[in-house]
Amino acid sequence: MFYREAGQYKTTYAADMAIFPIRQDRFGVALILFVAFVIIPAFGGPFFLNTMMIPFLILSLAGIGLNLLTGYTDLLSLGTGAFMGVGAYACYKLETAFPQVNILVWIVTSGFVSAAVGVAFGLPSLRIKGFYLAVATLAAQFFLEWCFSRVPWLVNDNDSGAIEVPNATLFGVFVTGPNATPTTRYLVALTIVAALAWIASNIVHGRIGRMWMAVRDMDIAAQLIGIRLLNAKLLAFAVSSFIVGVAGALMVFLWLGAAEPAAFNIDLSFEILFIVIIGGLGSIVGAFFGATVMHLMPIALRALPPMVGLPIEAARVDQLTTMITGILIVVFLIAEPHGLARLWRTAKQKLRVWPFPY
Repeated sequence: MFYREAGQYKTTYAADMAIFPIRQDRFGVALILFVAFVIIPAFGGPFFLNTMMIPFLILSLAGIGLNLLTGYTDLLSLGTGAFMGVGAYACYKLETAFPQVNILVWIVTSGFVSAAVGVAFGLPSLRIKGFYLAVATLAAQFFLEWCFSRVPWLVNDNDSGAIEVPNATLFGVFVTGPNATPTTRYLVALTIVAALAWIASNIVHGRIGRMWMAVRDMDIAAQLIGIRLLNAKLLAFAVSSFIVGVAGALMVFLWLGAAEPAAFNIDLSFEILFIVIIGGLGSIVGAFFGATVMHLMPIALRALPPMVGLPIEAARVDQLTTMITGILIVVFLIAEPHGLARLWRTAKQKLRVWPFPY
């Protein structure tokens, strides 16, 4: 088989700790990036980009953010949708207050605002964990959702109570607003998601990631070896909320174009949580697998049956999606708690040792 590491020697510690230590993995990632940055923008239509690729990237980024908190640090959060809303509203306020500043600056800055809010709600994590921490983050979800609905200042006293995305340019090209093309918005979202995914992967492969995993596996033992639990947990909340906040800003400014408070309700929080469960806890690539199932599966259920002469009503598609999602969650929690990412790693390992037994 072509998937072999024979003859690929590691002569430095940096090579041994590389994210992609096998040459074939590096070629595969390069091919995926080439398809994403060149092929899809060149041949993808507006419907494909707007309906499938842009939301897929944004949901994957939100899944990465939650996975850093839940999968790597074992801190369950049910307030992801609210923290995405914090990023969206922060970006809206900054953009309308300083329209002359580049919109990408405010998208990144909104992540820092969300990180600050995440740290504030993460303070109880030192004393509580598990179910009680989940309830605390659920309270944050309802509180922030109430703020989005009841604080007119967040929407500049807009009578509609909604975020309305203005036109913004980057190097003379419209990036947000009605004048921005789907291709431009897709490329901007792809660049930000790829950059943050690379940063998150480096974090979890370094000292901070090992610290989080030590807290996840046994927090008492981690404390005994010198890890400060409060610092580790608050850092996890900060980094996770930063990525989730950026995803929320992208969701409104590059996908929806406008949003009401209901866009960041508890349903969105559960959708991101399901992405993490199905894709795989403690895996960056698992967020992309989970987003594929959660977002692209309903689109496939709508598109594929009519192509083979079996039209399905929209209501029936929603019911099938709910049923399949529930079945997948139960199956993965029982049979493979590490989700699709674990199955992917197992398949690669079998290719590495084939035809020998594994």
